[in-house]
Amino acid sequence: MKLVKSSFALIVATYSSTLMATSLDQAQKIQSQTHSSSASSQKRIDASAEKTLALQAEIEQLQEEVKNLSVYRDHLTALVNSQNAEVDSLDRQIDQIKETRQGIVPLMYQMIDGLIEHVEQDMPIKAEQRQQRVEKLEQMMTRADVSDAEKYRRILEAYQIELDYGTKLGHYQGQIVVNGESLETDVLYLGRLSLVARSLNGTHFWSWNQASNAWQELDASMKTDIDKAFSIATKQSAPSLITLPVSLTQAESN
Repeated sequence: MKLVKSSFALIVATYSSTLMATSLDQAQKIQSQTHSSSASSQKRIDASAEKTLALQAEIEQLQEEVKNLSVYRDHLTALVNSQNAEVDSLDRQIDQIKETRQGIVPLMYQMIDGLIEHVEQDMPIKAEQRQQRVEKLEQMMTRADVSDAEKYRRILEAYQIELDYGTKLGHYQGQIVVNGESLETDVLYLGRLSLVARSLNGTHFWSWNQASNAWQELDASMKTDIDKAFSIATKQSAPSLITLPVSLTQAESN
């Protein structure tokens, strides 16, 4: 009877040990599965967190781009408004230019007519060159390839040249007519106060008489003074006091 009890106890103990071993293995498996599941879950959580951070960064970038686009839109709006205002201003200026052109064109013709009259009545300083300049201005007025602004500029330039003749000491080589005969001479002018000519060989001298509108011969005693004036005009001598015959105008001679 004791032997039976002992055997039964051994069987029970063995079964219990087996059962415990099985339970332990199952527990270990469950724990291992739990760890594996936890690791997988953690990976999914980490991946989700990284994706969330990436999306958040992308949202922030998009918000910054939207902000920049809003600023740029406002800038373009202001620019368009400014351009529209400028277009309106240009339209008004164009209308004013049209009105101005209607007035400036007749004025330019009047200015050219004034130049023609002035050259005809003035002392014959570079007469041929001045007449050619006026003729070119007349021809220019009907040219479509020259703007009104350029035409006006050239007319003003011609007036400035005429003004310079009255303020400078100058010289040039040109022809004068004496008693119906054309002579090649050296010509010197001191503003519009004096206009004299010297033969190319330096032996004869003439002075323009505005009262008679003709050249008159000078005495040989003027040679020294006239030669000195030519020397100063050609920059061969330093400026100094000179004596020249005065070419009187009609008003001054009366």
